[in-house]
Amino acid sequence: MFRIAVLISGGGSNLKSLIESQDSNYKIDIVIADRDCGGLKIAENAAIEALLIDRKIYKDKLFQEIDNKLVNIDLIVLAGFLSIVDSSFIKKWSNKIINIHPSLLPKYGGKGMYGIHVHEAVIENKEKESGCTVHYVTDTIDGGDIIMQARVEVKEDDTPEVLQKRVLVEEHKLLPSAVKKLSLKN
Repeated sequence: MFRIAVLISGGGSNLKSLIESQDSNYKIDIVIADRDCGGLKIAENAAIEALLIDRKIYKDKLFQEIDNKLVNIDLIVLAGFLSIVDSSFIKKWSNKIINIHPSLLPKYGGKGMYGIHVHEAVIENKEKESGCTVHYVTDTIDGGDIIMQARVEVKEDDTPEVLQKRVLVEEHKLLPSAVKKLSLKN
């Protein structure tokens, strides 16, 4: 069984899609949030161990504390996790941390490019398409190798909020597909 840990910071919609897609390929062993958020309740309701390791309390020890909770984990999935991952954690878990990002990387990635900010930039630059990307996590924010992408048309009358919702629909399909793909490699 391919065992995963999911790190979250928000409502947990991508977590929910991973939970609903679990099968004989992978199992979510633990969900860790860096702030109190709705995703913790989703994990608890699915009978998955859910921990709050508050970034405001642990500060520069956040990833050391997270690492202490990861036992027999094959993959770490960042699903709306907003803390910047510590270099030593990335090095220890090299090629075992993936992230979902709401753009077609390498466009609209990097520092400050998260959530609605991505969709505002896409519309401001009059892009014809956007989408989402699952990629490996490296020391370069949103710079790791791309695993999978899904494309979404940007419509003339789109607002950032409307585009965000359409991209999120694709994220909910793409992230479980990427996890399954990686689980089959092991």
